[in-house]
Amino acid sequence: MLNRVILIGRLTRDPELRYTGSGIPVATFSLAVDRPFTNQQGERDTDFIRIVTWRKLAETCANNLGKGRLVAVEGRLQIRNYEDREGITRQAAEVIAGTVRFLDWPKDKSGGQAGFDSNDDPFDGGIDLPDDDVPF
Repeated sequence: MLNRVILIGRLTRDPELRYTGSGIPVATFSLAVDRPFTNQQGERDTDFIRIVTWRKLAETCANNLGKGRLVAVEGRLQIRNYEDREGITRQAAEVIAGTVRFLDWPKDKSGGQAGFDSNDDPFDGGIDLPDDDVPF
């Protein structure tokens, strides 16, 4: 059997970090994911999917992600039952993330890219080699 979910979307709010009674970190956030087709009005509908992260991944997400950030999430779909305030049993679907990849750069307060000059190459190690010295 297989239960694997891969999503790419933007956070709808900052992650919320909490700790279980035994001190295990858990962070939750909602991911806005556009559907791959348009509706009758020619617009794309969006699904808002609850994401749950645990332990070190939870702390990493809470400390480095914020509303609007683009991420890829890989995990498993979980359906859980809970009782609402009126005592009615409800179901909630959520993705338990095993991997969260950051797909964009965080913005600084002035609206630019933090720590990244548009003339810089993020993959450049700062060493300029002539083309004939490249080992591949």
